[in-house]
Amino acid sequence: MSDVEERAGGGLRVRVDRTLYVGFGDCVTEAPEAFVLDDTGTAVFVTPEQVDRERLLRACDVCPVDAITVWDGEGRQLVPGT
Repeated sequence: MSDVEERAGGGLRVRVDRTLYVGFGDCVTEAPEAFVLDDTGTAVFVTPEQVDRERLLRACDVCPVDAITVWDGEGRQLVPGT
């Protein structure tokens, strides 16, 4: 598996950097439809495109180590906040 997993949908592009992710699972708690933890304790995508945009952004934003990055359709970084 790659060090980076990326998914686009709902006008957002979401990337999980597996080298930064430490396994707190806060994103899974916020949006279990979007993420699950794999057998290494790293977040992987389920169906993030089916989660309400604001809830998905919150789920990505709660990552304490900024391992999840989100851009809008215009290429602006939304998470982590700049």
